[in-house]
Amino acid sequence: MKLTLQTERLILRPFEITDAQEMFDGWTSDPIVARYVTWNAHKNAEETAQLLSLWAAEYEKPERLNFAIVLRSTSKLIGGIDVVGYIGGVNGTPVIGYNLEQEYWGKGYTTEACRCVIDYLFVKGYSEIRINAMAENIASIKVIQKCGGIFFEAEEEYIPAKCKNVMVNKYVVKR
Repeated sequence: MKLTLQTERLILRPFEITDAQEMFDGWTSDPIVARYVTWNAHKNAEETAQLLSLWAAEYEKPERLNFAIVLRSTSKLIGGIDVVGYIGGVNGTPVIGYNLEQEYWGKGYTTEACRCVIDYLFVKGYSEIRINAMAENIASIKVIQKCGGIFFEAEEEYIPAKCKNVMVNKYVVKR
């Protein structure tokens, strides 16, 4: 679904194919950003553009929420946040994922974007949201906790793109 949300400092808008180079330069090529996500750093902007083409097709699905995180003050694209899936099918519990360009870490942008998406999902009638983070990703865990996330389980999961098992902490945010 194509939808735009706003916060005090951010615009959460649909990604566009033309975002590929800015995404690549900002975070999809960064191995430090990619360390705690399920994908590997992109090798070139064309790889990012291919991903954006897939996302463009997914916007036709009403349950697909995928936002570019843009600074209101400068229109700079700094990251992304989306519903990566639903536990129990599209009417089940939404699971949020996010990533942000390193330069903007520690400034509250991810927390602000996450709260906005959580609030939107609660307004849409969901009573709980899930957010997962690799156990060693302390900064992401702090974001989740600031957004009301309550730890309920740690589970080892296999990440195919990285060919390894990782420990994932799972959190629930309730209305």
